[in-house]
Amino acid sequence: MDKPLTKSRGGLVAALDVGTTKVCCFIARLDAEAGVRMAGVGYHAAEGMRAGAIIDMEAVETSILAAVHGAETMAGEHIREVFVNVSGGRPCSRTLGAEITVAGNEVSHQDVRRVLDEGRLRANGVERAILHSIPVGYRVDARRGIRDPRGMFGERLGVDIHTVTAETAAVRNLDTCLAGCRLGVRAHVLSAYASGTACLVEDEMRLGVILIDMGGGVTSVAGFADGEMVFSESVPIGGGHVTNDIALGLNTPIHDAERLKVQYGRALLSPNDEQQVIQVPMMGGEEDGETSAVPRAELVRIIQPRLEEILERVRDRIAASGVPDSPGRTVVLTGGASQLRDVQALAAPVLDRQVRLGRPRRITGLAEAVSGPAFTTCAGLLHYAAYKYTGDPCWNSGQRSDAGRLFNRAGDWLREFF
Repeated sequence: MDKPLTKSRGGLVAALDVGTTKVCCFIARLDAEAGVRMAGVGYHAAEGMRAGAIIDMEAVETSILAAVHGAETMAGEHIREVFVNVSGGRPCSRTLGAEITVAGNEVSHQDVRRVLDEGRLRANGVERAILHSIPVGYRVDARRGIRDPRGMFGERLGVDIHTVTAETAAVRNLDTCLAGCRLGVRAHVLSAYASGTACLVEDEMRLGVILIDMGGGVTSVAGFADGEMVFSESVPIGGGHVTNDIALGLNTPIHDAERLKVQYGRALLSPNDEQQVIQVPMMGGEEDGETSAVPRAELVRIIQPRLEEILERVRDRIAASGVPDSPGRTVVLTGGASQLRDVQALAAPVLDRQVRLGRPRRITGLAEAVSGPAFTTCAGLLHYAAYKYTGDPCWNSGQRSDAGRLFNRAGDWLREFF
């Protein structure tokens, strides 16, 4: 569970994205006027991770320390706590209902706390770690769809809570690695939830949208409606699997396969791919620079089926989510693997939805090198820290209709706690 909001030194917050292929740390200052202002950035290749799961704790600690040190050096600050993402541990979600009596009295802040506690007690019956307990709608007697019931009168107060959980062992392993780096955990945040707060616009979140975060080892999915996340899923396949397929299919080292994917890869064949020839380093031939000439089309024929598999499995998870009329007709793709050429064109017919590419928004001082889709989750952790982790159980982004009010909320938060 998230800890109660406490004062941070100098308005400083730190976000840590522990991924399968990279570890990234952002340090920022919260400013009532400028919002989130970047102070330091550090990132490092991830070691000891596979498909979002930790397989070598010492290697993971080394990667985290390297990324955090880079961010601390740039910021000129030392951090003690981080907002950290969770993508492994087979995260899943469900919506639980709870209800209490208020006996005809005015609904108070304490009543809201009581009904939320009742809902979270039910969630605690699941033997998994709770990442989020998000109120997605209150009801007072027969009146439903209430965003903030405080001040209303009624006999009974109810709430629907969207609860996101992950395997307890996976979360504990992550916390142990952070403890080994002398870092505390301010909050665990689902990767797709963090990414959504960074790259979705208010109207998308209100009207309905699906966010697909295509990471290195895991593809995370979240549906948003009425300003909040309403379901979440994950598929244990990502861009790293595409790289492995290329390495096997073209008999080339992993690092060369990644370079070929980034430099020449695409999701759909183009008319001239058969004629264009690329030089592929041979496995074991690094010393004398031995290469083989391969049509670019062969590379694309390796990439496309794996991307189609990822998108088809995402489509099936969305259909099986149990959410009536899955949110919206828009899909936002983000994450490092979403940057491959023509991914949007491939995704649209597979998912039967409009597709756009998402990247971080509304962070002051974010360098171009870390402003792309690969850094959306880390940027989203900062947004979560600034605008959603407020300690007010009734507040969520759906209760603010524009970015200006969102920043005003950040200003209120700063005045209260600083």
